[in-house]
Amino acid sequence: MVAFHETDLPGVLLIEPQVHGDDRGFFLETYHEAKYRDGGIEAAFVQDNQSRSGRGTLRGLHGQFPRAQGKLLRVIEGEIFDVAVDVRVGSPAFGKHVAVVLSARNFRQIYVPPGLIHGFAVTSEVAQVEYKCTDFYRPEDEFAVRWNDPDLAIPWPVEGPILSPKDRDAPLLRDVRERLLPYRP
Repeated sequence: MVAFHETDLPGVLLIEPQVHGDDRGFFLETYHEAKYRDGGIEAAFVQDNQSRSGRGTLRGLHGQFPRAQGKLLRVIEGEIFDVAVDVRVGSPAFGKHVAVVLSARNFRQIYVPPGLIHGFAVTSEVAQVEYKCTDFYRPEDEFAVRWNDPDLAIPWPVEGPILSPKDRDAPLLRDVRERLLPYRP
């Protein structure tokens, strides 16, 4: 049985799929539309992505506006510290974050609904992340928020992370308010 756990952020769910293991290895369903809908994820996914990163890499915090993406993430190799930040204008959790450890060993997934920003730091030697998206990636819609924005106070488990120039030079959350979606309960 798949277990869906609500987090402190409205709409962000932590998912623990049922893993069937034996001497041969394991089997699990990584997505089942009807079960995930019953668990609270009514999104239709239109694009799958995969990334591979080395230890200390930090990707994020990223969002899209106006065509925001929801994401269902899982790790297929290694381990990450995964973060979602509620930046929906009017949300009771605005500016708050939830952080979880996702790994190839714990099989957990996280669903981050549209309107939140997302990022992760690699805490293993290498990590591969697969994620499903509710809308297509559009470079003209993408924006970033600085990973170490003091107003967000995210306790990243890496010091001196490896960053892209876009992430290193990203503005603070207070400087991207025009890119944020309204909260819809």
